[in-house]
Amino acid sequence: MGSPPGFIRLFWAFFRLGLTAFGGPAMVRYIKELSCKKYKWVDPKEFDQGIALVQTIPGATAMQAAAYAGLKARGGLGAIVSFTGFALPAFILMVILAWAYQKAMNISFVVSCFVGLKVVVVAIVANATLDFGKKMIKSWQDIFLMAASAIYLFLKGSPIVAIGACAIGGIFLYRDIVGKSDSRPTFHDTLKSPQVRSIIAWAGFVALVAIVVILMLFVTDPFLARLGLLMMKIDFFAYGGGYASLPLMLHEIVEKRAFLPKEVFMDGIALGQVTPGPIVITAAFVGFMLKGLLGAIVCSWAIFTPSLFMLMFSSPFYDGFKEAPFFKKAMKGVLASFVGLLLAVFLSFFMAIKWNLAAALIGIGAFYALYKGIDILWVVIVAATISSVIL
Repeated sequence: MGSPPGFIRLFWAFFRLGLTAFGGPAMVRYIKELSCKKYKWVDPKEFDQGIALVQTIPGATAMQAAAYAGLKARGGLGAIVSFTGFALPAFILMVILAWAYQKAMNISFVVSCFVGLKVVVVAIVANATLDFGKKMIKSWQDIFLMAASAIYLFLKGSPIVAIGACAIGGIFLYRDIVGKSDSRPTFHDTLKSPQVRSIIAWAGFVALVAIVVILMLFVTDPFLARLGLLMMKIDFFAYGGGYASLPLMLHEIVEKRAFLPKEVFMDGIALGQVTPGPIVITAAFVGFMLKGLLGAIVCSWAIFTPSLFMLMFSSPFYDGFKEAPFFKKAMKGVLASFVGLLLAVFLSFFMAIKWNLAAALIGIGAFYALYKGIDILWVVIVAATISSVIL
């Protein structure tokens, strides 16, 4: 393997990659090429093990993959540096777009564009639901948990309750899932490693900073503190990747607290698709709309912090729990619920559209293009252009 990178070099490598990080989980391949092949900072087998880990903890997959590469290259601080570098381009562009959105939403041309983009958001969620469904729904137990969570959320239930119930249900329903009997390192044995103790210390540092920042916000701006905690809550339960945050954010921001109208929230999702990085950068849009630049900063920081902490804290112990039968069953239940929650979001967004022939044609065309693997950025650009002309 290559020599460990300096922190500045590590930051700029992931910052440059973050500038072109379109496609969400598809970016994992490029992160692997950067860290394993181009610079040889991480062993390819170790990287693959890390991808298995990030699929079992909350957070956006590509973001977690970048953090894991930094973790293996330079320890806990390396994870923070690579994570920050990879996310920063998306944050900067989203703030610019959110500012422009506020200034231009009284222009008829722009309004027409966003009418079409809302239709594209419906197509995006429909395609994501179908894609994840094909991967995760394989048995009657999967179908049952998916349907139950979809119905519950559609009836305005809490997605967090649905996730927890499906995790418990999975433990009892998936009787054919068993663990392996190989000897795995114990918690005590793992802690003997100085490297592990260093990583855990950095995870503790991330948690301590989060506590201090939230307490300071409660003193200076209680609403912003509550908004930050809300974004942390969303990220903490976003199992299944960045798209898993959508049902949670829709419920907490739109349906439960009415901080934003559903139509504006959908516009934020559309803008999130023309920025590089994960779809959860929609949190920056939400923060900017509610509290300006400071709101965007706090919401972006808060939506990423819990998953970064979880990655750093759990990575040393992954070998010890990954084959535990109760863990595998619970995670399978959680992932089945995720498909159901996405289905409920699709239905909610579908019903929010004022459908006509032109909107239906744009939606069908966008869905077909996404289904065929056309880059989502081009789908959004073309749909916005057509919408500005015919809607």
